[in-house]
Amino acid sequence: MARGKSAGGARGGLWPWLGWALIVLIIDQFTKVLIVGYYPVGGLTTVTSFFDVVRAHNTGAAFSFLATGSGWQRWLFTAIGVGAALFIVWQLRQHSGQRLFSFALASILGGAIGNVVDRMVHGYVVDFLQFHWSFLAPMFPGGYFPAFNIADSAITLGAICLVIDELLRVKRSR
Repeated sequence: MARGKSAGGARGGLWPWLGWALIVLIIDQFTKVLIVGYYPVGGLTTVTSFFDVVRAHNTGAAFSFLATGSGWQRWLFTAIGVGAALFIVWQLRQHSGQRLFSFALASILGGAIGNVVDRMVHGYVVDFLQFHWSFLAPMFPGGYFPAFNIADSAITLGAICLVIDELLRVKRSR
């Protein structure tokens, strides 16, 4: 995907995007500290008929992919997170004037670092947001979507924004 370089990082350069990533990281880590401090593993508070706050540990990746590994996955996912963070910072330096693209990357950066911190500190990622609806039952046991956290939400938001940015870029090029 070819992207034009921003003229010297117009509109504030790299620092605002790193600031946004830091905000995401702080919110993510603060919420995880609260969960670890107030909930035992598996502890649950029902908030609505479709949403619970629950303390879950994920030693794998998204949807607990490779969670049953013997521990090597901790280092693999940490390395992937660090590599992704370095690549994202490089991309932010190159394209800091592209607001939606940079917002997306900075959101992913903050989330990726948040989950890397968890892996380094705990050996797993702390998840606590759990949604459940009966229509999910064919895909997820009991209709429970796997628990996730603020970092995961920021990564998902960033991915959605990357898709939107690319669609807008293609539309502009026509």
